Amino acid sequence: MKSPREETDSDLIVVARAARTRGLKGEIVAELLSDFPERFERISTIFAVGSGEKKPLELENHWFQNGRIVLKFAGYDDSESAKSLIGFDFALPAAERMTLSENEYYDWELEGCTVVIKGGPTLGVVSGLLRTGGVELLAVEDESAREHLVPMVQSIVVNIDISRREVLIDPPEGLLDL
Repeated sequence: MKSPREETDSDLIVVARAARTRGLKGEIVAELLSDFPERFERISTIFAVGSGEKKPLELENHWFQNGRIVLKFAGYDDSESAKSLIGFDFALPAAERMTLSENEYYDWELEGCTVVIKGGPTLGVVSGLLRTGGVELLAVEDESAREHLVPMVQSIVVNIDISRREVLIDPPEGLLDL
């Protein structure tokens, strides 16, 4: 197993993003980027990643407030030192990711997958996942940099094979012309 200092950026998953300082004791208010906020109960070390830097931080305390998370790190004991973390992402080793149910995937696992049309050509590469409040949309960029939005429903997204980095779709007529 790698030590915390041997982690590479591709081995990390972002779970929060620093937004602002809070109070006078070095606390950071962060946007929560994880569907599993309970994971913070088990975190002792987290990585601050940004501006070409990656540094391990010891998490002393955390709590949730107004849909965000407040983080307190060892060695950041006043608002001035905490200010240096604004804009950083907070990440964990990918090996510590939460286990998902079958047919559930992390957004970052889908990004970069090749999208193939059933019985047809390759459409492009997944550039992201859009959450619209309804059906999630798979954003796929084709060779000409055109974006196609594919609804993440079982009748259209037929198969996802993360190990092969491939998504098989069977789009209804006209969907890809939108």
